[in-house]
Amino acid sequence: MQAQTLPAAAPAPHRAAADDGPSSLLRMAVGEEPLAVPIDQVREILQVLRMTPLPRTPSFVRGVMNLRGSVVPVIDLAARLGLPATVIGRRSCIVVVQTVEEHTDDGSTSVGSMGLLVDAVFEVFDRSAGEIEPAPVIGTLIPPQHLLGMTRASGRLIGVLALDRVLAAPDLAAAIAGFQPH
Repeated sequence: MQAQTLPAAAPAPHRAAADDGPSSLLRMAVGEEPLAVPIDQVREILQVLRMTPLPRTPSFVRGVMNLRGSVVPVIDLAARLGLPATVIGRRSCIVVVQTVEEHTDDGSTSVGSMGLLVDAVFEVFDRSAGEIEPAPVIGTLIPPQHLLGMTRASGRLIGVLALDRVLAAPDLAAAIAGFQPH
């Protein structure tokens, strides 16, 4: 599998429910769960590259990789969402996403990259905000606080991830700092 590079785009804030303009989403598989992420946050999709494991980190931190001279952390998205860890297979890939961190002290923001290990990537599809419904409080394998909402594609109900919540730096740092290996 060759690395696919998508045009880099500046991260955009999540659309408000009142905004019904089209939104492009990347459909992927995380375990048996079909999920989507806003394409404007995706930098590129890569075959699984060599990762350097990091000692004393939780199972969702698969390691770091060198991406054209930059060190990019790789998060196992399934493990991060409380699902069984990803077993790397033929269709597994790393979705490199842009992360935006706001610094409350001075009001500035910084942009970085993070790799998400997923089982497969399928397609990009468009949905209007009106076609994305609120996530139910119960009945999903993915914690509702990690979802922007739910939509349908290819005849299946798909969770739309809120990457800013899934990859929130304070939450990731707390999980890593609180990890006690057995």
